[in-house]
Amino acid sequence: MTATSASDVGFRFRCVAGGYALSAAGNYLNLVALSLYTYEVTGGGLGVGLVMALRLAAGSLGGLVAGRLVGRFDRRRLMIGADLVQAAAMTVLVLSARHVVVLAGVVVLLGAGNSLFTVALRTSVPEMVGQSARVKANGLLVIAKSFATVTGFGGAGVVIGFGGVEAAFAMNAATFLVSALAITIVRLRTEDSAPQRTSARVTLGALPFLLLAMVVVRGIDALASSSHNVALSVLAGTTQDGAAFLSRFWVAWAVGILLAHHVVKRYWKPASGERMFALGTGVMSISFALAFTSPPTPVWLCLVAMAGFADGVTEIAYTSRLQEEPERRRGGLFGLSSAAETAGFAVGMVAAGASLEILPAVVVVAMFHGVALTAAAVLLLLKHWGTRHDMAIGTRSDPD
Repeated sequence: MTATSASDVGFRFRCVAGGYALSAAGNYLNLVALSLYTYEVTGGGLGVGLVMALRLAAGSLGGLVAGRLVGRFDRRRLMIGADLVQAAAMTVLVLSARHVVVLAGVVVLLGAGNSLFTVALRTSVPEMVGQSARVKANGLLVIAKSFATVTGFGGAGVVIGFGGVEAAFAMNAATFLVSALAITIVRLRTEDSAPQRTSARVTLGALPFLLLAMVVVRGIDALASSSHNVALSVLAGTTQDGAAFLSRFWVAWAVGILLAHHVVKRYWKPASGERMFALGTGVMSISFALAFTSPPTPVWLCLVAMAGFADGVTEIAYTSRLQEEPERRRGGLFGLSSAAETAGFAVGMVAAGASLEILPAVVVVAMFHGVALTAAAVLLLLKHWGTRHDMAIGTRSDPD
């Protein structure tokens, strides 16, 4: 199977992206249902927090392990296996008696399985569609993720209200099976014709400093993003119709994501990844911070859409830049990235939750996103310094 032509990502990849969108929507639906289920099983908020921490820890460690696995085994089979394991885990919750040990085992499988699937998919995109079409492919995956966020969170109340948490778990299991089926049927190539397998440790040792700095900033960005996710629920509780407030937020955010895909695929240039990623992170942080200052509704919607736009630009640019690396490096790099993002989000959830006990939401969001803004500015300076340094070396080596 050859990669898709440069003009389009192809129908087969769109099928994979569609399956990914469904499984991701099931995951977001699952987050709501699993929180309610955990509360019933453990009997309190502390139990919910501990189970969520276990899931995030499994995801973070799973990212590091996934970086090694995708460099040693067939990625297509790894993605199918990850989907099937998560489907089985959801089925266990539907059929088994409610017990905390079963719950703990399931969340570990969900956290690790999601990390493995994500790392394998991101690593494989250049082989699936070709390097020249990877930016467009990443944009489709980002759109799929935004669709999943809106439909998963938005549909949770309806599904759980109609059939309980078991219906949500069963639906999530079905979405994993659809995703696995799509990957099985389309049979896109996921590896180079002659891959060079190396360990993640060796690969990471050869990475440029600026690339590792991007991974660090991405982790900090995840930490900052956790603040507005936590604060959003607090803010929704102060409005007359919290559900409508959250719906408007996620729809405006998704519109921004959609615009980002069209802009990035048009204006992407080689060697622009670091700069675009840093600028997107900065704009996203500023937009989210301003959105929590209680501006008029039209302004608020524009700020949220701008944050979504910058979020989309950031993710597409970041993923596309990492995919520029040789195949033998990509697995370890995306594994490290997955671990950094999950760990950053986990730490941020705890820190933001504690901060909201003593500080207003606007202050917490501004503080956390201020850290991300600072990190993005440092990355821009490093990129600027590196460019000037390379130009200076080129000038000195010029034979005139």
